[in-house]
Amino acid sequence: MNNLPVMVSFLLALLLTSLPIPETAVMFRPEWLVLVLIYWCMATPERIGIFTGWLMGLLLDVMYGSMLGQNAMSLSVIAYLVGILHLRVRMFPLWQQSVMVFVLVLVHLGINAWIRGITGQFTIVWTYWTPALTSALVWPFLFILLRDLGRQRIKR
Repeated sequence: MNNLPVMVSFLLALLLTSLPIPETAVMFRPEWLVLVLIYWCMATPERIGIFTGWLMGLLLDVMYGSMLGQNAMSLSVIAYLVGILHLRVRMFPLWQQSVMVFVLVLVHLGINAWIRGITGQFTIVWTYWTPALTSALVWPFLFILLRDLGRQRIKR
Protein backbone atom coordinates (compact mmCIF):
# COMPACT_ATOMS: atom_id res chain seq x y z
CA MET A 1 0.00 0.00 0.00
CA ASN A 2 1.22 3.47 -0.89
CA ASN A 3 2.06 5.95 1.87
CA LEU A 4 1.31 9.01 -0.27
CA PRO A 5 -2.30 9.55 0.93
CA VAL A 6 -1.17 9.29 4.55
CA MET A 7 1.67 11.77 4.14
CA VAL A 8 -0.44 14.21 2.12
CA SER A 9 -3.27 14.12 4.66
CA PHE A 10 -0.88 14.77 7.57
CA LEU A 11 0.74 17.61 5.61
CA LEU A 12 -2.66 19.16 4.86
CA ALA A 13 -3.66 18.78 8.52
CA LEU A 14 -0.50 20.63 9.58
CA LEU A 15 -1.27 23.31 6.99
CA LEU A 16 -4.88 23.71 8.16
CA THR A 17 -3.65 23.91 11.74
CA SER A 18 -1.24 26.72 10.94
CA LEU A 19 -3.44 28.80 8.62
CA PRO A 20 -4.10 32.24 10.05
CA ILE A 21 -7.78 32.84 10.79
CA PRO A 22 -9.58 35.73 12.51
CA GLU A 23 -9.20 35.86 16.27
CA THR A 24 -12.94 35.34 16.77
CA ALA A 25 -12.82 32.06 14.81
CA VAL A 26 -9.73 30.57 16.48
CA MET A 27 -11.78 28.93 19.22
CA PHE A 28 -13.84 27.08 16.57
CA ARG A 29 -10.87 25.62 14.67
CA PRO A 30 -11.08 21.81 14.65
CA GLU A 31 -8.07 19.84 15.81
CA TRP A 32 -7.14 18.77 12.27
CA LEU A 33 -4.00 16.86 13.16
CA VAL A 34 -5.77 14.90 15.88
CA LEU A 35 -8.59 14.02 13.47
CA VAL A 36 -6.22 12.78 10.78
CA LEU A 37 -4.22 10.81 13.34
CA ILE A 38 -7.41 9.18 14.65
CA TYR A 39 -8.49 8.23 11.14
CA TRP A 40 -5.19 6.65 10.09
CA CYS A 41 -4.75 4.88 13.43
CA MET A 42 -8.18 3.32 12.89
CA ALA A 43 -7.71 2.56 9.19
CA THR A 44 -4.14 1.21 9.30
CA PRO A 45 -3.21 0.45 12.92
CA GLU A 46 -0.34 -1.78 11.80
CA ARG A 47 1.43 1.20 10.16
CA ILE A 48 0.24 4.32 11.98
CA GLY A 49 0.45 4.36 15.75
CA ILE A 50 2.15 5.80 18.78
CA PHE A 51 5.41 6.71 17.03
CA THR A 52 3.53 8.62 14.32
CA GLY A 53 1.52 10.43 16.99
CA TRP A 54 4.71 11.31 18.82
CA LEU A 55 6.39 12.57 15.63
CA MET A 56 3.38 14.66 14.59
CA GLY A 57 3.18 16.04 18.12
CA LEU A 58 6.82 17.11 17.99
CA LEU A 59 6.15 18.87 14.68
CA LEU A 60 3.18 20.61 16.29
CA ASP A 61 5.32 21.63 19.28
CA VAL A 62 7.92 23.15 16.97
CA MET A 63 5.22 24.87 14.88
CA TYR A 64 3.48 26.42 17.91
CA GLY A 65 6.66 27.05 19.88
CA SER A 66 5.11 25.24 22.83
CA MET A 67 7.00 23.21 25.40
CA LEU A 68 8.80 20.45 23.53
CA GLY A 69 6.98 17.19 24.08
CA GLN A 70 3.64 18.65 25.16
CA ASN A 71 1.71 17.81 21.98
CA ALA A 72 3.93 14.79 21.38
CA MET A 73 2.73 13.25 24.62
CA SER A 74 -0.95 14.01 24.05
CA LEU A 75 -0.94 12.73 20.45
CA SER A 76 0.90 9.59 21.56
CA VAL A 77 -1.81 8.96 24.15
CA ILE A 78 -4.50 9.50 21.50
CA ALA A 79 -2.76 7.07 19.12
CA TYR A 80 -2.48 4.52 21.94
CA LEU A 81 -6.17 4.82 22.84
CA VAL A 82 -7.26 4.53 19.20
CA GLY A 83 -4.95 1.54 18.79
CA ILE A 84 -6.72 -0.19 21.66
CA LEU A 85 -10.22 0.73 20.49
CA HIS A 86 -9.87 0.72 16.69
CA LEU A 87 -11.70 -2.57 16.06
CA ARG A 88 -14.65 -1.46 18.14
CA VAL A 89 -14.80 2.12 16.85
CA ARG A 90 -14.63 1.09 13.17
CA MET A 91 -17.90 -0.79 13.63
CA PHE A 92 -19.73 2.26 15.00
CA PRO A 93 -21.93 4.38 12.75
CA LEU A 94 -20.50 7.82 11.96
CA TRP A 95 -22.50 9.64 14.63
CA GLN A 96 -21.15 7.32 17.34
CA GLN A 97 -17.65 7.71 15.94
CA SER A 98 -18.16 11.47 16.26
CA VAL A 99 -18.97 11.05 19.94
CA MET A 100 -15.80 9.00 20.36
CA VAL A 101 -13.79 11.65 18.48
CA PHE A 102 -15.29 14.28 20.80
CA VAL A 103 -14.03 12.34 23.82
CA LEU A 104 -10.59 11.74 22.28
CA VAL A 105 -10.15 15.42 21.41
CA LEU A 106 -11.22 16.29 24.96
CA VAL A 107 -8.47 13.96 26.22
CA HIS A 108 -5.96 15.69 23.91
CA LEU A 109 -7.04 19.15 25.09
CA GLY A 110 -7.10 17.98 28.72
CA ILE A 111 -3.54 16.67 28.59
CA ASN A 112 -2.36 19.93 27.02
CA ALA A 113 -4.27 21.98 29.63
CA TRP A 114 -2.79 19.87 32.42
CA ILE A 115 0.78 20.35 31.15
CA ARG A 116 0.26 24.07 30.59
CA GLY A 117 -1.37 24.37 34.03
CA ILE A 118 1.59 22.72 35.73
CA THR A 119 3.94 25.21 34.09
CA GLY A 120 1.69 28.15 35.01
CA GLN A 121 0.80 29.08 31.43
CA PHE A 122 -2.91 28.29 31.46
CA THR A 123 -6.11 29.57 32.96
CA ILE A 124 -9.23 27.56 32.14
CA VAL A 125 -11.68 29.30 29.85
CA TRP A 126 -14.74 27.52 28.44
CA THR A 127 -13.79 28.45 24.86
CA TYR A 128 -10.66 26.32 25.17
CA TRP A 129 -12.86 23.19 24.90
CA THR A 130 -14.88 24.19 21.80
CA PRO A 131 -12.47 22.54 19.31
CA ALA A 132 -13.65 19.19 20.66
CA LEU A 133 -17.18 19.99 19.51
CA THR A 134 -16.16 21.35 16.11
CA SER A 135 -13.86 18.37 15.57
CA ALA A 136 -16.74 16.00 16.28
CA LEU A 137 -18.93 17.89 13.80
CA VAL A 138 -16.23 17.77 11.09
CA TRP A 139 -15.41 14.08 11.68
CA PRO A 140 -18.04 12.47 9.38
CA PHE A 141 -16.97 14.60 6.42
CA LEU A 142 -13.26 14.06 7.02
CA PHE A 143 -13.80 10.32 7.54
CA ILE A 144 -15.61 9.98 4.19
CA LEU A 145 -13.00 12.11 2.39
CA LEU A 146 -10.02 10.15 3.75
CA ARG A 147 -11.75 6.80 3.22
CA ASP A 148 -12.42 7.62 -0.43
CA LEU A 149 -8.87 8.92 -0.87
CA GLY A 150 -7.48 5.68 0.52
CA ARG A 151 -9.74 3.58 -1.73
CA GLN A 152 -8.67 5.49 -4.83
CA ARG A 153 -5.00 4.75 -4.11
CA ILE A 154 -5.71 1.05 -3.50
CA LYS A 155 -7.55 0.66 -6.84
CA ARG A 156 -4.54 1.87 -8.82
